[in-house]
Amino acid sequence: MLKAYQRLWFAGLPLLWLLLFFALPFALVLKLSVSQTAISIPPYEPLLSVDQDGWHWQGQWANFALLFQDAWYWHSLINSIKFALMVTGICLLIAFPLAYVIAKASPAKRSVLLALVVFPFWTSFLIRVYAWIGILKPGGYLDTLAYTLGLSEQGLHLLYTDTAVYIGMVYTYLPFMVLPIFASLDRIDRQLIEAARDLGCRAWHVFGRVIIPLAKPGITAGCLLVFIPAVGEFVIPDLLGGDDIQMIGKLLWAEFFRNRDWPLASALAMLLLALLIVPVLYLQRLTPQARTTR
Repeated sequence: MLKAYQRLWFAGLPLLWLLLFFALPFALVLKLSVSQTAISIPPYEPLLSVDQDGWHWQGQWANFALLFQDAWYWHSLINSIKFALMVTGICLLIAFPLAYVIAKASPAKRSVLLALVVFPFWTSFLIRVYAWIGILKPGGYLDTLAYTLGLSEQGLHLLYTDTAVYIGMVYTYLPFMVLPIFASLDRIDRQLIEAARDLGCRAWHVFGRVIIPLAKPGITAGCLLVFIPAVGEFVIPDLLGGDDIQMIGKLLWAEFFRNRDWPLASALAMLLLALLIVPVLYLQRLTPQARTTR
């Protein structure tokens, strides 16, 4: 039985971690989002100023008002959500059968297959994205292969297109979908599948009525692990999509570092965070159901 000070120690460390690396940065970004832009270092006005008449509040909500009034920001946000949803759906279609094959494999083969899934993490993320530039660029490996097979004589012209961004994001985030789905499939009691078959269920009915519901926690977790970072992705759209593809991550970078409008960028980050809370709350609502299922 843990003593009171031991319980406080174990609970205090995670709370301290959340305070230092989540609560304080969140408070700082929230403070910046209601500040006024200034040509200074740092490039914003303090929220409180003092003079002979006393303290004065200088915060304002104009940054949030601009986000709702300017269609450019909404276009970037909707475009980011579109890319994130498409990438999540493609990853799910690829990851589920792959995770199912890994879960059904023998222990020796399973270890090899899991190693192949996580193998990309052993290489730098930036190097992998640059490798895709060499593959997708005009006259690159993919164009050479298409010409050799007689599929295209003019080249595929994939680099700096939506397709290139989809390829890069799916390749990057696919392991985040495979691993949680595999964990759920691996925990399924095989006797339930055998019982369904003994009761006369066809293969597709077993898949849709037994396997999918039992794998739902892993599917939900995988979708969130892919969707949330994909919405704010910056590197892949910038390197593989070029200037024509505008996403919220690129817009945040431009406001912070190019325009040096930290308050507006912070307001944009707060809006993005508010939108991403919705799928997280959805996952939290599903957690009791997942526990009941197991």
